Parts: sequence; C-alpha cells; structure tokens
Amino acid sequence: MTAQTKSAEVRRPSVQYMPRIGALASWISMGSFFYFLSRGELLMHGDATAHINIARRVVDSLYPGPLQLGTVWLPLPHLLMLPFVWIDKLWQSGIAGSIPSMVAYVFAVLGVFRLACAILQSNERAGSAAGGTTMSHATAGGLFAAFVYGANPNLLYMQATALTETLYLAFFIWAMVFFSDFLNSLGNEDVGPKLERRSLRKCAWCVAAAELTRYDGWSLAGAIGLFVLIVALARGRNRIRRRRVALFLVGIVIAPLLWLAYNFAVYGSALEFANGPYSAMGIETRVAAPNPSAGDLWSAVSYFLKSAQLTLAVGNWGRLWLLAALAATAILACKLTRQTAVVVLLWLPVVFYGLSIAYGAVPLHVPVWWPFAIFNQRFGLELLPLFAISAGVVLASVLTSFLSAHLWKVVSVAAALVVASYAFVWLAKPLCWQEARNNWQMRRGLDTAVGLALRDLPPQSVFLMDIDEHVGIMERDGIPLRRVVNNEDHRQWVRPSDPQGVWERALANPAQYVNYVIAFEGDLVEKGVNRQGLTLLQVIHSTGQAPARIYQTSRPMNQSR
Repeated sequence: MTAQTKSAEVRRPSVQYMPRIGALASWISMGSFFYFLSRGELLMHGDATAHINIARRVVDSLYPGPLQLGTVWLPLPHLLMLPFVWIDKLWQSGIAGSIPSMVAYVFAVLGVFRLACAILQSNERAGSAAGGTTMSHATAGGLFAAFVYGANPNLLYMQATALTETLYLAFFIWAMVFFSDFLNSLGNEDVGPKLERRSLRKCAWCVAAAELTRYDGWSLAGAIGLFVLIVALARGRNRIRRRRVALFLVGIVIAPLLWLAYNFAVYGSALEFANGPYSAMGIETRVAAPNPSAGDLWSAVSYFLKSAQLTLAVGNWGRLWLLAALAATAILACKLTRQTAVVVLLWLPVVFYGLSIAYGAVPLHVPVWWPFAIFNQRFGLELLPLFAISAGVVLASVLTSFLSAHLWKVVSVAAALVVASYAFVWLAKPLCWQEARNNWQMRRGLDTAVGLALRDLPPQSVFLMDIDEHVGIMERDGIPLRRVVNNEDHRQWVRPSDPQGVWERALANPAQYVNYVIAFEGDLVEKGVNRQGLTLLQVIHSTGQAPARIYQTSRPMNQSR
C-alpha cells in the first residue's frame, strides 16, 4: 500500500462525517439565532450595535465608502456584513451582523472536528495502534471535541450576534487545521510537496483573515510564522521549500501592513488604532473602569484563565476543564509528534490576553473575583478551541489505554458530563449573555427616551450627533445615517487651505448643516458645539446616566445640505 493510499485511508472517517456535522451545526446555529431574535437580544451589547453600524455607514452616511470603516476595530467583520446591512430590516434587527457569525460558527465546528481527528490520528500512529482501533478512537475524539465546542452556551449566544469573537475563532481554528496539514506533509515523499504548498497557502489566507478580524490574529501570525520558519530551517536548505515559506511569511505580513497604511492615510498616524482617542488606551483615560490586573502579568493570566473556565462551567468546576487541557498537552508532548506544535499554539490566547490585560489598558472582570463584575468576559471564549480539542484527546487516550472495548459507554459518560456542565451554565445564564444584558440595561433608559423624543420631530430632519455611544438610537428608529452629521465625517470636505471637515464645520455653525443637535453630557457635541442661535427643546434624564439635550437650529427643514 502506497503512502498516498494510507494517507487517504486515514482521512476517510473525518471526510464522511463532515456533511452530517455541518448539517447539525447549521440547525443548532439557526435554532439559537431564532431564540435570541425572538427575545430581541441580538443587539443588546453596545459593541454589537457599533459593529453593525460601522458596516452600515459604508453604504449609508453623508459620504459613504471605505473611509467610514473607522479605526480601532479591524475591517473584515464589517466588510462581511455589507451584502446584508444595506437592507433596513436586517440592519435594524441585527440580523445583518448575525449571518457572518452563524456561518463562521458552522465552519468552526467542522474545523474543530477536522483538527481533533488530525491530531489524534498522528498521535495514535506514533503509538502504533491498530488501524481499525485508530480510526474509531480518533473519530470518537473528533466528534466529542466538536460537541464540546458547538454546544457551548456562551458561544451559542455570541454566534447569533454581530460580535467578532465567533468569526475570529473560525479563522483561528482553520489556520490550525492547515498548519496541521503542513506538519503532516513533512517527510511524505508521495504527497508531501503538493500538500505542503496547498496547506501553507490556505493557512496564510486564514491567518490574514484572522489578522483583519481581531488583533489576536497579529499574535497568531507572529507565532505561527515563527513555527513555520523553524520547521523550514530544520528541514535543510531546500530552495523550493524556502520559497514557499517566504511567500507564506509575506502573506501573513501584508494584512497588518495594510491596516497600518490605512490608519496613516486616513488619520495621519499609523498607530491611530492603538493610541488614538477611541483606542483602548484612549477609552481608559475617559472611563474609570478598574483594572485589577494592571501591571501584573500573573494576575492578568489568572483572570483570563478564570474567565475561560467560567465559559464552560459554573464556579470552581471549570478547573476540571483546565486540568483536561493540561493533561492533553502532556499526553501529546510525551508522544513528541509534530502535532504537539498545534496544541502549543492553541494556548496562545493566554499569552496575548495576559499581556493585553496587564499592559494594554484592557481590563477583564469576572463575577467571582474583585471587582465582582462582568466585563470583557467574552475574551475567555478564545480558549474554547483548546478545551474542545483537549477533551477529544483525553477521551481518545482513555479509550486507547484502558477502555477500548467500551467505546460507546465511555463516550456516553463523557457526553453526559459535558451536558451537565453546560446545563448549569444555562441555569446560571451564560456570562457572555449576562454581560450583553447588563450593557443594554445601562443604555436602555436614556436611549429609549431620546428615541421617543426624536419620533416627535419632523420627518427628514437632519441631526448633529456623536455616534460612538448612542448610534443604536438611530438604528432602532430607522433614521438613515445619511441624515446624521457625526464624528466620523471629520475627514470630509477637507481643503489644503482649510483643514476642517464637515464635522468640525457643523460644530462651529450647526444652523448651516443640521436642523437638530443631540448632545449627551460629556460627548464631543456637548463639549464642542457652538450654542449661539440654538434653542433648547428638551433635557432628557434617565436614572444612573448623564442627561441628553436636544437643540433646534434656525435651518429651514426643506434646505438641502
């Protein structure tokens, strides 16, 4: 039997299960989506509202186009919403942001299964297991890993929203799948060169997509690029391989360079996303959110790991998941297979978020530790692929080592334990859902009151408003963003002799551009608008929030911009 035939035989179980897994994941995705849609919970989180409105601005604003993509948040999630967000109903309901997340969820479930099977097959071949047993245990481990990932309650909420974590996880997982294929291609003389070329190309595309989705992807690019470079150097001076590796490295470097160039061209600073007024650092200077791990890397790692555990279990039961991840890593490390590098990369979020929380002005709160709140809890989902793959590795190892004759009994017990763990999470309410609900409750009173006030104003009114915190008001009431002069319009109408844009001009002379000014206490409008000639119509108060004021200008309603 040739190496190519053996390779095809090893891959056959994962291939035959993929359609059924994809179909089941699709039904689960749609079921959870319709559940949260029926409860009006797709846009509870302020970040979900912001993401979908960034995409909307590209097609609906004073000056639609790519300059409306803004800074700080990377552009790919918003670009993927464009085919849907121009439809008013999909924009207002949040469905336009749910569609890319749901598709990503299905692909991620498939990717977890595929990756777990690849790791387990490599591990069991190293252990010289029998062919039939190897196939059975690897497939069982892969199915179990896909179940752990796809059934997670927090992920089921996140994949129904416009938040970016689900999309990033799909790119991250498939980057690991193709990196695993690359490792498997090494030393295979029959199919190795072709598989190596194909896997590196696909891996580069996934890494680049991850880099344009979340900044986690930048750390992924650095780590996976280093691994590929080390492998290439260790395999000798093969000119063809060096060329492939060079192309791979160029491919994963282009994406962040494009984002730096965009920031420089539009904002005048390549690092606007990192140190601008809307960056994490800029927000920290305006919002006094406590960071219990500031300057303390060990504390930051502890908070992140606790957050990750709480996405899978209630209380201290999450430690069992962490123990399983450590056990799986040890099992693979002892085998010393190439796939050990894949599992090491699955731990990468610990490093990225540890550094970000400790030194990057990104606080993380968990409800069981001081300050006993929920903030950025969704960061913990980034370790879900590690926990899922680890669960599959531990299950397959137990079957191979001790209970090979009782496969379905062991799988049933393991599945029951996962169901119990997730059932308690549902009963306590998933923390990602709780964070979104808390976020909405803080905004709901003021946003609702302002929205009711706007409905009493004449149709086709034009507004001046800082949209960073309260753009959802316009979305829920169906007010087109092209009728809102906002802080993202500051780059328009700029002339060499006059560096001001339409935003700055409207602040200085509101009557020339808008009919009404909406100022929230402390925002850019309240701080910078020229109130001369404005008539105060209404002051809107809401418990626990600073007031909002609506002013009328002298601009006639029928005057064009």
